[in-house]
Amino acid sequence: MSQDQVFKDEIKKASDFKFGATVANVFDDMVNRSVPYYGEMQRMTAELAADHAKEGSYVYDLGCSTGTTMIGMNTLVPENIEFIGVDDSNQMLEKCDSKLKEAGFTRKYQLVNADLNQGVEIKNASVVVLCLTLQFIRPVHRERLVKTIYEGLNKDGVLILIEKILAEESSFNRDFIKYYYDMKRRHNYSEMEISQKREALENILVPYKLSEDNLLLRESGFAHVEVFFKWYNFAGLIAVKR
Repeated sequence: MSQDQVFKDEIKKASDFKFGATVANVFDDMVNRSVPYYGEMQRMTAELAADHAKEGSYVYDLGCSTGTTMIGMNTLVPENIEFIGVDDSNQMLEKCDSKLKEAGFTRKYQLVNADLNQGVEIKNASVVVLCLTLQFIRPVHRERLVKTIYEGLNKDGVLILIEKILAEESSFNRDFIKYYYDMKRRHNYSEMEISQKREALENILVPYKLSEDNLLLRESGFAHVEVFFKWYNFAGLIAVKR
């Protein structure tokens, strides 16, 4: 695993964060050091997916990045269920395909290049995963994407959503961000790296409050929404279609 040093050196003017070749090469290290309990999130996602994946249907990973979620689900989801990974970065998809092959993937899978802001085809799905993906979709397009997912899910299908979130009350939000940056420091990110990445993400990562994500899911048609993970300003939800 290559070490994330994308923001190690001073940048005179930080441009918007992009999931290109530079990030794809260090992405696994980046998320493991930047996302609290990332390994546990992945384990929980695999367990939930395994309990809801149905034979004869598809399991979708939207914003599949380097394939970590699919590799985790592969150990628990029956092998005759096909996976479909979607990402708008060809470099991420290339890294994903390489990782799946290295992991000895024998199940049938598809990797699709698509910008989720522009829409995506979801059909005959029993499980759809959005792991740290919806937060990068422009807010104006989120409702349409979630409704597309809902319509493409079969009865009793689930959406597993993991997001960086805002606190409901602003004073807690400041505290949670402080605790989050403390975690990054414990994972050996420098003050410059933390600051430059924050600036690069400012315009493209737009978090919602947990209540707003919950409302979005319910207004899109999901009958039941449950929080299965929470750590300060990160949360995981599962939504069920009835």
